[in-house]
Amino acid sequence: MKHLKTFLIMLVLVLVTACGTQENDHRTVVCIPVYGQSLALGEEAERLTDFDSLAAYADGRIVTHQLDHRFGFFDNNVRKMWLKRLVNYRKRSFELSVYEMARQLADQTGSDTLLCIFPGGRGATEIANLKKGTQPYALFMEHLATACQEAADRGWDFVVPAVCWMQGESDIVDYPEGDYQKKLTQMWRDMDHDIRQLTHQRDTVRFVCYQANSLTRAPQFQADRFTCRETGVPQAFVNLLSEESWCWASGPTYPYHCVGEKIHIDAAGQQAIGRLAARAVRGILDGAPRFRGVIPMMVEQENETVVVHFDTPATGLAIDTIQVRKAAHYGFSVINPQNQDIIDTVSLDGKTVRIRCTQSPAGCKVRYAVNGDRMKSGNLHGPRGNLRDTQGNWAYQFDRTIGEE
Repeated sequence: MKHLKTFLIMLVLVLVTACGTQENDHRTVVCIPVYGQSLALGEEAERLTDFDSLAAYADGRIVTHQLDHRFGFFDNNVRKMWLKRLVNYRKRSFELSVYEMARQLADQTGSDTLLCIFPGGRGATEIANLKKGTQPYALFMEHLATACQEAADRGWDFVVPAVCWMQGESDIVDYPEGDYQKKLTQMWRDMDHDIRQLTHQRDTVRFVCYQANSLTRAPQFQADRFTCRETGVPQAFVNLLSEESWCWASGPTYPYHCVGEKIHIDAAGQQAIGRLAARAVRGILDGAPRFRGVIPMMVEQENETVVVHFDTPATGLAIDTIQVRKAAHYGFSVINPQNQDIIDTVSLDGKTVRIRCTQSPAGCKVRYAVNGDRMKSGNLHGPRGNLRDTQGNWAYQFDRTIGEE
C-alpha cells in the first residue's frame, strides 16, 4: 500500500510537470515563404549556407514547411521531392534569400518564435503560369497547409505575415499579353484569401517585393526608344509600392553580381535580398510604417530641369559607383518622342534629384536604370544606376512620363 501511494504521488508529479512543460513549450510559428520563378529558387547561386549550421541556429528555431530541419530538397515534382528527402540528395540546393532572412529574424525574435521558410514556384515561368489553378500554386499552398497542420498538431499558433515575391524576368523578356500590375494584384488577392482561409488569421498577408531588372535580356529592348514595353514590369513594382498597403519593398536586383552576367543573382546577392526582406518583415510584425523603397513619388518640370522627389526614410540620397559600376548620368535618361536622350547633367539635393536637359523635357520620359549592354545583367554591365539612399537602399528602376502622376 505504501509503495502504491508513493507510485501515485510520483505519477501526479510527472503529470503536473508534463502539463507545465507543455504549457511553457507553447510556440508561435511565423511562416515567411518565397514564391516566384528561378530567383525565388536560387538558381545558379552557389550555396553559402551550411544546413547543419542553419538547423542549429538560434536553438533550432528556423524550420522547413514540415517544421523540421531538412532544408534543400525542393522540387516541382512531389515524387522527386520525396525521393530527394529519402536519399538526402542536395546537389541542386542553391542559396535562397529566405535563409539569410530567417537568420536575421531569429536574432530579433524570442525563444517562443519559430521561423518557417521554404521556396515555391517554377523557373523560367511567367506570372500567368504561377497563378491560382496552376501546379506551382497548388504545391505552394500544399506546403503551407502542411506547416499549418504540423503547428496545430503540436498546439502551436501559426501565422503568415508575408510572402516574399521574386518573379518578373519572364514577363519582361517573353512579352506575354496582359497587364503585369493587374496580374500581380490578382495573385496577391488570391494568396491573401487562400492563406487566411487556411490559418484563420485576421491580418492581411503582405507581399515583400523585389524588382526584376532584366531589360537587356529582352530581344527588342532599345534604351532610347520612347515606347519601351520592357519597363512595364519594373514600373509595376514601383506603382504598387507607391499605392498599395499590402506591398512592401525589399530591393532591386541590379546592385548585385549576376552569375555569368546573365540573369541570376549570385549567393551574396541572394543574402542581400534576404536581409532587405527581413527588415520589411520585421516592420510588418512591429506594425511599423510601410517601407516603400527608394522610389520616385513626384516628378516635376522647372523650365529645362526635371525634378524627381524620392521616398526614403533615410536623411538623403547618395551616388555610389563602387558597388555598382558607373552608368552614364548615374543611370538617368530623359527620352523625347523622337527617341533622343536630352539629358545634360544630374545633381542631388537631399531626397531630390535634379536633371538638367538640353531642351524642354515637357512630354518626355524620365527613366532610371533603363540602359546596359545587350544580354548582360547585374552591377557591372547590365541595366543599372548609381543612386541609393544614405542607409544603403538602392533606388528602384523606373520609367515615368513627365507631367503625369
